[in-house]
Amino acid sequence: MVGVVRLGMYVRNGKPRDETWLREEVEAMGLDAAALQADEYVIAVEETTNERAGFGRLRVHVGERTVAELTSIGVIKSWRNQGVGAHILERLLTKGGDAGAESAYMLTDEPGYPAQFGFERCPTDDLPKPLGDRQAEKQSVVDDELVALTISLAAFEMPPRLREAFKSATPAGDEPTADTDEDFGIDAETATYKYDTGG
Repeated sequence: MVGVVRLGMYVRNGKPRDETWLREEVEAMGLDAAALQADEYVIAVEETTNERAGFGRLRVHVGERTVAELTSIGVIKSWRNQGVGAHILERLLTKGGDAGAESAYMLTDEPGYPAQFGFERCPTDDLPKPLGDRQAEKQSVVDDELVALTISLAAFEMPPRLREAFKSATPAGDEPTADTDEDFGIDAETATYKYDTGG
């Protein structure tokens, strides 16, 4: 293998073919996998290799008003600190706006990360009805205390350093390697070939 020319990253909507991968990653990260549906997710993908780097879920609750809930957001360890999570958040918020929401909510045990984008704490009493119920449901399965956060969709700010980092993101320890027979499950000592290789 001569080397891989990386074109960059993008975030796309989840597809049915992503469902198994999503379920494995969501469960491995200890996130909420209840009623997992790939079309509620967005996935960060490396454009050249199609390697999935992270994901996030938008749950839209429709009632008196449309409520956007961001949940099950995760970045594969080797892709962290390169703007992947930030771009997932950005795409989820765009989708929430497209669905008619003016603000978004998040129930998390790690409020520091979303705070850098403008998310603010929201008192539990101020949560829209479906999220009050969701908080009790989610709190019953996590050890740490959940914090409710909210953001006006117009208030989201992507730090320029994360926008630039995302453009050239690569997984940690990603170095081109040459493919060998063993990479394809071939034992070079005992393999027979259909054609004479001259050896």
